[in-house]
Amino acid sequence: MDQTIDRWQWRPDPDIGYTVGGAYQLLTSHVFVTLGDAENLIWHSQVPLKVFIFVWCLLHDRLPTRVNLVTRGVLPFTTGTCVFGCGAAESAHHLFLSCSIARSLWDLVRAWIDISLVDFTTLRDHFV
Repeated sequence: MDQTIDRWQWRPDPDIGYTVGGAYQLLTSHVFVTLGDAENLIWHSQVPLKVFIFVWCLLHDRLPTRVNLVTRGVLPFTTGTCVFGCGAAESAHHLFLSCSIARSLWDLVRAWIDISLVDFTTLRDHFV
Protein backbone atom coordinates (compact mmCIF):
# COMPACT_ATOMS: atom_id res chain seq x y z
CA MET A 1 0.00 0.00 0.00
CA ASP A 2 1.41 3.36 -1.07
CA GLN A 3 1.27 5.96 1.69
CA THR A 4 1.21 9.57 0.59
CA ILE A 5 0.60 12.74 2.53
CA ASP A 6 -2.60 14.64 1.77
CA ARG A 7 -2.19 18.34 1.12
CA TRP A 8 -4.29 21.33 0.07
CA GLN A 9 -3.69 22.79 -3.36
CA TRP A 10 -4.88 26.22 -4.60
CA ARG A 11 -6.06 25.39 -8.12
CA PRO A 12 -6.04 28.92 -9.56
CA ASP A 13 -2.26 29.10 -8.92
CA PRO A 14 -0.78 25.70 -7.97
CA ASP A 15 2.83 26.97 -8.21
CA ILE A 16 2.62 29.89 -5.77
CA GLY A 17 -0.36 28.64 -3.80
CA TYR A 18 -3.02 30.65 -2.03
CA THR A 19 -2.52 34.38 -1.53
CA VAL A 20 -5.03 37.00 -0.45
CA GLY A 21 -4.19 38.99 -3.58
CA GLY A 22 -4.79 35.91 -5.74
CA ALA A 23 -8.14 35.22 -4.08
CA TYR A 24 -9.15 38.88 -4.53
CA GLN A 25 -8.17 38.74 -8.19
CA LEU A 26 -10.22 35.58 -8.66
CA LEU A 27 -13.28 37.09 -6.97
CA THR A 28 -13.12 40.41 -8.81
CA SER A 29 -12.24 39.11 -12.27
CA HIS A 30 -15.09 38.84 -14.72
CA VAL A 31 -14.27 35.40 -16.04
CA PHE A 32 -17.02 34.01 -18.23
CA VAL A 33 -18.69 30.99 -16.67
CA THR A 34 -19.80 28.43 -19.21
CA LEU A 35 -23.06 26.56 -18.99
CA GLY A 36 -21.03 23.36 -18.61
CA ASP A 37 -19.36 24.71 -15.44
CA ALA A 38 -22.71 25.52 -13.91
CA GLU A 39 -24.28 22.20 -14.93
CA ASN A 40 -21.39 20.25 -13.44
CA LEU A 41 -22.31 21.78 -10.09
CA ILE A 42 -25.99 20.84 -10.25
CA TRP A 43 -25.29 17.23 -11.28
CA HIS A 44 -23.86 16.59 -7.82
CA SER A 45 -25.23 13.42 -6.21
CA GLN A 46 -26.43 15.28 -3.11
CA VAL A 47 -28.53 17.85 -5.00
CA PRO A 48 -32.24 16.99 -4.67
CA LEU A 49 -34.07 16.41 -7.94
CA LYS A 50 -36.45 19.36 -7.46
CA VAL A 51 -33.46 21.69 -6.93
CA PHE A 52 -31.74 20.32 -10.03
CA ILE A 53 -34.88 20.86 -12.13
CA PHE A 54 -35.35 24.41 -10.83
CA VAL A 55 -31.71 25.37 -11.47
CA TRP A 56 -31.72 23.74 -14.90
CA CYS A 57 -34.84 25.75 -15.81
CA LEU A 58 -33.27 28.91 -14.39
CA LEU A 59 -29.99 28.51 -16.29
CA HIS A 60 -31.81 27.67 -19.56
CA ASP A 61 -34.34 30.51 -19.16
CA ARG A 62 -37.24 28.07 -18.89
CA LEU A 63 -38.85 29.36 -15.68
CA PRO A 64 -42.48 30.47 -16.08
CA THR A 65 -41.67 34.16 -15.79
CA ARG A 66 -44.15 36.59 -17.30
CA VAL A 67 -41.79 37.34 -20.21
CA ASN A 68 -41.58 33.62 -21.05
CA LEU A 69 -45.34 33.14 -20.67
CA VAL A 70 -46.03 36.10 -22.97
CA THR A 71 -43.50 34.76 -25.49
CA ARG A 72 -45.23 31.37 -25.49
CA GLY A 73 -48.67 32.97 -25.87
CA VAL A 74 -49.92 31.88 -22.44
CA LEU A 75 -50.39 35.47 -21.21
CA PRO A 76 -51.39 38.56 -23.19
CA PHE A 77 -48.63 41.02 -24.11
CA THR A 78 -49.90 43.61 -21.61
CA THR A 79 -49.15 41.37 -18.60
CA GLY A 80 -45.39 40.99 -19.05
CA THR A 81 -44.33 43.38 -16.31
CA CYS A 82 -42.82 42.40 -12.97
CA VAL A 83 -45.12 40.84 -10.38
CA PHE A 84 -43.68 43.22 -7.76
CA GLY A 85 -45.03 46.23 -9.63
CA CYS A 86 -41.73 47.92 -10.46
CA GLY A 87 -42.74 48.24 -14.12
CA ALA A 88 -39.84 46.28 -15.65
CA ALA A 89 -40.24 43.15 -17.77
CA GLU A 90 -40.40 40.08 -15.52
CA SER A 91 -37.56 37.84 -16.66
CA ALA A 92 -35.51 35.44 -14.54
CA HIS A 93 -32.57 37.84 -14.74
CA HIS A 94 -34.77 40.66 -13.50
CA LEU A 95 -36.25 38.66 -10.61
CA PHE A 96 -32.95 37.21 -9.40
CA LEU A 97 -30.48 40.01 -10.13
CA SER A 98 -31.91 43.42 -10.97
CA CYS A 99 -35.37 44.01 -9.46
CA SER A 100 -35.02 46.55 -6.65
CA ILE A 101 -37.99 45.12 -4.78
CA ALA A 102 -36.83 41.50 -5.10
CA ARG A 103 -33.32 42.63 -4.09
CA SER A 104 -34.61 43.62 -0.66
CA LEU A 105 -35.97 40.08 -0.26
CA TRP A 106 -32.64 38.59 -1.37
CA ASP A 107 -30.87 40.88 1.14
CA LEU A 108 -33.00 39.37 3.91
CA VAL A 109 -32.21 35.83 2.70
CA ARG A 110 -28.46 36.62 2.58
CA ALA A 111 -28.61 38.06 6.11
CA TRP A 112 -30.54 35.01 7.31
CA ILE A 113 -27.97 32.53 5.95
CA ASP A 114 -25.07 34.89 6.76
CA ILE A 115 -23.45 35.33 3.36
CA SER A 116 -22.15 38.54 1.85
CA LEU A 117 -23.37 40.20 -1.33
CA VAL A 118 -21.40 39.54 -4.49
CA ASP A 119 -22.66 41.35 -7.58
CA PHE A 120 -22.82 39.39 -10.81
CA THR A 121 -24.16 40.31 -14.21
CA THR A 122 -25.36 36.88 -15.37
CA LEU A 123 -27.41 34.17 -13.71
CA ARG A 124 -24.74 31.54 -14.45
CA ASP A 125 -22.04 33.62 -12.74
CA HIS A 126 -24.35 34.23 -9.78
CA PHE A 127 -25.17 30.53 -9.49
CA VAL A 128 -21.55 29.40 -9.64
